[in-house]
Order: sequence, then C-alpha cells, then structure tokens
Amino acid sequence: MTDAFRDAYCDEPPAPVVARAAGIRLLALDVDGVLTDGSVFTGAEGETLKRFHIHDGKGIAMLRAAGVGVAVLTARRSPAVRRRAGELGIDPVCQGVRDKAATLAGIAADRGLEMTACAWVGDDLVDLAAARLAGLAVAVADAHPRLARACHWQTARAGGRGAVREVCELILAAQGRLQPSLDAHG
Repeated sequence: MTDAFRDAYCDEPPAPVVARAAGIRLLALDVDGVLTDGSVFTGAEGETLKRFHIHDGKGIAMLRAAGVGVAVLTARRSPAVRRRAGELGIDPVCQGVRDKAATLAGIAADRGLEMTACAWVGDDLVDLAAARLAGLAVAVADAHPRLARACHWQTARAGGRGAVREVCELILAAQGRLQPSLDAHG
C-alpha cells in the first residue's frame, strides 16, 4: 500500500483486501447510499433530485483514466443518475435493476472478465447477492451491518461523502498507480 493512501485514510486495508483490489478491472456501484448519502429530494412537480459528492467524481475519473471500467447498477430510475454518470463517462448505467448480481455477472461476461476482476460497492441488503459474487465486495461506512459482515472491506467514509473515492484510491494504490494518478489529476 502506498504512503499516499495511508496519508489520506490512516488505516491500511488488510493484505487480502489489497490483493483482491490489485486485480480489479471493473468497479460497479450502487447509487442511493453509495454515490449519494441516501437522501431523496422530491420537488413540487415530482422530480427527484440527488446530491453527489465531487470527491467521488474525481476518484471515478482517476480510475477510468487508469483503464479501470466503472458501471452503475441501481434499483431506482432517475434522470439525475443518467446525467451524472454521463458527466463522468460511466458506462454502463443500469437503472431499474431488480437482480444486481445477475446484471453484474452479465456486464462482466460482456467485457470478458472473471468475477474476481469485479468490485462491488453497496450499502444495504439489496446489495448482498452482488457483494457475494464480486471479487472485491465493499460496504460503505454507514452500510447495513449484515451487508458489512458479508463484504471483504468497509470504507471509513460514508456513502455520498467520499466512500467511492476511497474505494477508487484503494484500487489504484493496490495496482501501484495511485501516486501517478494523484500527480496527473492534481
């Protein structure tokens, strides 16, 4: 693990987590409670607004620039998710997903990836099946305890508050690419 990761997050992940992160080629993310803090704002006309953390966006940009794919899988549908994912170059964006594990497996197969090369980040019980399938399963700091116990690692930061950036930097650090990425994006 790099000094840059330790300086930012204090606690170094266990060696088995770092080993899993070293082989990741696809990061798949839930939205509500992971890319957002789980709050849903509904306007007078029924429009749904979501708040995304800018640090997470930077982490995704750094990861994509390093050649790691990023996908979004969410049970809800929201134009805000489509827009934010478009801004970040995330592809695919799968909304209205009922079976996240099957969708994740399909994305991996389409890309010719083994599940060991896929990471999943979730926050609640609906994420359990995908977490059990992924080569690296991550729960955000404020995840449901049952999901946290099923995952390989849990972030120090909460969903929608930099947790995704933390995962991106873990993957980059494990692959020996964090410092060059920080230098290129700084």
